[in-house]
Amino acid sequence: MSQPSIGSQRARAAVSGLLSGETASNTGTAEPVIRLKGLTRSYRTGAGDVHALRDINLVVQAGEFVAIMGPSGSGKSTLMNLVGCLDSPTTGSYVLAGERVERLSGNALAAIRNRRIGFVFQQFNLLGRASALENVAMPLVYAGIGKRERLRRAEQALNEVGLGDRLHHTPAQLSGGQQQRVAIARALVNHPAIILADEPTGALDSATSLSVMSLLQTLNRNGQTVLYVTHEADVAAFARRIITFRDGRLQEDQPGPNRDAAAYHSNFA
Repeated sequence: MSQPSIGSQRARAAVSGLLSGETASNTGTAEPVIRLKGLTRSYRTGAGDVHALRDINLVVQAGEFVAIMGPSGSGKSTLMNLVGCLDSPTTGSYVLAGERVERLSGNALAAIRNRRIGFVFQQFNLLGRASALENVAMPLVYAGIGKRERLRRAEQALNEVGLGDRLHHTPAQLSGGQQQRVAIARALVNHPAIILADEPTGALDSATSLSVMSLLQTLNRNGQTVLYVTHEADVAAFARRIITFRDGRLQEDQPGPNRDAAAYHSNFA
């Protein structure tokens, strides 16, 4: 069985946290948003079994802002698949916002993704012929929300990311940074438990990257849990917590510098 691609089709994610045996951050005693315990993921190939993740124990509390780092092949993409409910673990347990999800069916996982997780992709993944408003409203179609309410919520989300004056623009009429803001609004529109972002600044220039990270920090300060994957240490430095993977194991979990992206953007300009 080959390892599923997180980049093709519907989603790429981001991910995080820890527990004692498990190491956990000190953000409170409420039920964690994410709890992984003894999680493994193996794939059978012609050359034998590949152990992509080994005994992962992770906790992410509500309101955290976490960066995930690691070299290619470290297991972070597999972890994103699992936390994003795009794949199921070989062994171990996964509780998302109080709900056991590791043995749910494909249809049940799809419902969880729609209800609990907001995805942000490196390449935006917007519908080219649809307006910003229509793109943001799309997850609400799958949630069975009526058209009038869909458009109201989509407009509210676009206002939240500063694009209230771009509601009817198509992706081709927007800059890269504006397209990523539309993607973030789409991630927000269902009021998810977590936003998972895979390389959210990977397709952007430096100034626009700072603007996007500033937006994610603002959302986090307003209570949104955010987990993002990055290969760039300077982008990880905006996180409150940095988790590093290597060889399928969680290697390091430490506080992040929590630099202020808005201040860096102001200085950059």
